[in-house]
Amino acid sequence: MTEKAKARAVGINHVVLEVGNVEEALEFYGAIFDFTLRGKREGRAFIDLGDQFLQLSENRTQEPDAQRHFGLVVDDREPVRQALADLGVELIGKRLNFRDPWGNRVEVVAYNDIQFTKAPHILRGMDVKVEKTPEAIEELAKKGMAP
Repeated sequence: MTEKAKARAVGINHVVLEVGNVEEALEFYGAIFDFTLRGKREGRAFIDLGDQFLQLSENRTQEPDAQRHFGLVVDDREPVRQALADLGVELIGKRLNFRDPWGNRVEVVAYNDIQFTKAPHILRGMDVKVEKTPEAIEELAKKGMAP
C-alpha cells in the first residue's frame, strides 16, 4: 500500500478577525500598533505584516473567545503594554494577552524571543532591527534552522 502525497503546511499567509466595525477596529488597533494599511473594501480592511497580513472583517456575531487566540509578533512588547494600559484594556493571564472590543483574543509575543523568523530581506523591508535571543536560536538549531 502506498501512502498518498500530502502538501506540507509551511506558514500562515493571513488571519481574519471579525469585528463589529472596521473603522473602529482600525482606530483601536492603530492606537496600539504601528502598521501599514494594505487596503480596504466594503466591510474589510487589510493590515500589512511584512509578507503576511491581518484582515479585519465586519459582522462579528459570536461570543468572546476564551482560549482561541493568535500570537501577534512585535519588535518590542513594552509600547504595546503601555498602549493597552492607556486604553484601559485589561490583560488576561500572566502573558501579554488581551481581548479587543469585539472579543478577539490576541497574544503579543516578541520577535527576538521566539522561533518564528522572517527572512533578512523581509526584515530590512519592514525596517525591523531585532536580534534573536540565544534561547530562540537554540530552539531553531534543534530543528536545523538556526541562522
